[in-house]
Amino acid sequence: MPKIKTARGIENRKVVSQKEWVVARKKLLVEEKKFSKLRDKMNLQRRKLPWVKIEKDYVFDGPTGKVTLSDLFDGKSQLIVYHFMFGPGWKDGCPHCSFWADHYDSVNFHIGQRDTTFAVVSRAPWKEIAPFKKRMGWKFDWVSSSDTDFNFDFNVSFTPEQIKNRTAIYNFAPLDMDIDEREGVSAFYKDKNGDIYRTYSSYARGIDLMNTTYNFVDLTAKGRDEKPGAAQDWVRYKDEY
Repeated sequence: MPKIKTARGIENRKVVSQKEWVVARKKLLVEEKKFSKLRDKMNLQRRKLPWVKIEKDYVFDGPTGKVTLSDLFDGKSQLIVYHFMFGPGWKDGCPHCSFWADHYDSVNFHIGQRDTTFAVVSRAPWKEIAPFKKRMGWKFDWVSSSDTDFNFDFNVSFTPEQIKNRTAIYNFAPLDMDIDEREGVSAFYKDKNGDIYRTYSSYARGIDLMNTTYNFVDLTAKGRDEKPGAAQDWVRYKDEY
């Protein structure tokens, strides 16, 4: 049996001829096509989810003062909200949410052409959000839900009692929470009458699709190359690399 060659720095990786590589690549391509079709099916199922009407009048604080949930649509019928981990009194926003947020401004050039707008919501007061947003150089809309139940209603903020009594709900299930803020994304639709509906929410690994960096490195030989059990321990604010 011939000795298996390995690429430097990547353990147990075969090095083969171009012909053998194409055979292996075409075999994986079959699986990739299955995955793409499964993803299309999942996207269709997502769009077929029932909606729930938003009954509360959420009013947020932003750079221009008070804005409603309806205002965040900015003339579009669809709104995507990222629930950014930034609690009252925090020095900075979550570095991992910041990793995600570094991708958002480029998306805003295009989703508007699909009748969709985007905003970020955090529970920290606007006066604490503003300097951090300026530091990061972000342009997307970001508002504070500090005077509303918005974060609690969407299960991304938790009261001291919920944490103490282990009654927090996150990602649609009870979770023994040791922090008062978590990440997530929600989608909304506003009809011609101005009524607003929640059409989708996702949390934890469900927000991976919003991280373009991961989609890029997933194409490489080393992939995300993160430590088992310590994912994203390498992440820093973009001005600290």
